[in-house]
Amino acid sequence: MKAMLFAAGLGSRLKPFTDNHPKALAVVNGKTLLERNIRYLQRFGIDEVIVNVHHFADQILKVLDKYDGWGSKITISDETDEILETGGGLLKAAWYFKDEKQFIVMNVDMLTSLDLGEMIRAHQQEKPLATLAVTQRKTARYFLFDPDGALCGWRNVQTGEEKPANLSTTNEDYELLQPKAFSGIQIISPAIFSLIKQTGKFSLVDVYLDLMQSKRINSFDHSHDILIDVGKPENVVRAAEYFN
Repeated sequence: MKAMLFAAGLGSRLKPFTDNHPKALAVVNGKTLLERNIRYLQRFGIDEVIVNVHHFADQILKVLDKYDGWGSKITISDETDEILETGGGLLKAAWYFKDEKQFIVMNVDMLTSLDLGEMIRAHQQEKPLATLAVTQRKTARYFLFDPDGALCGWRNVQTGEEKPANLSTTNEDYELLQPKAFSGIQIISPAIFSLIKQTGKFSLVDVYLDLMQSKRINSFDHSHDILIDVGKPENVVRAAEYFN
């Protein structure tokens, strides 16, 4: 199985570090986020990884070359001309996954104790188009799932916006929908590439919200695990308490 690490982002929340470095090279207890997530994937037998780059891409390339990918075979998806966001970035890398039955995609700035093997087994058993790792934690934006764990919508609790816009009137089980916070980790079938209608720069969230009408997209709740978004300076310190 192969994986993709999203490492192209500007890392605006991690300033001032990202004024001169890519967020992927933020350090937690002497190891960069890039190294930690490459080694995390290795624990589950995944040692072929494509990494997209944009912000200070040369620094990421130098580190990968210096440490020989920490033992993994690393391929670069070059977005230095234009950052494509999660959906566009994945679509650009579609060729890399053409022979896979499923693949992993995760944000480089998320650190977790999630048992990825357990999530893979759940995905292989249910065979949805995608399985999204989620937790029950406070955030501004939530995916909404029905009682069976299938994606039905999205909600911004700060603005009240929902997608689809008529969700409350068209979904018979609206009151039963469960809000879950996305962990930035997903298992996807390559069948998704022939279904994506968007082009250029776009978010995977919008892809899922489009495709949930006709394809099953599952949740995998791992609320019992450690999950830290290291996109904020204070969380770099917090992550150091959990990840040696």
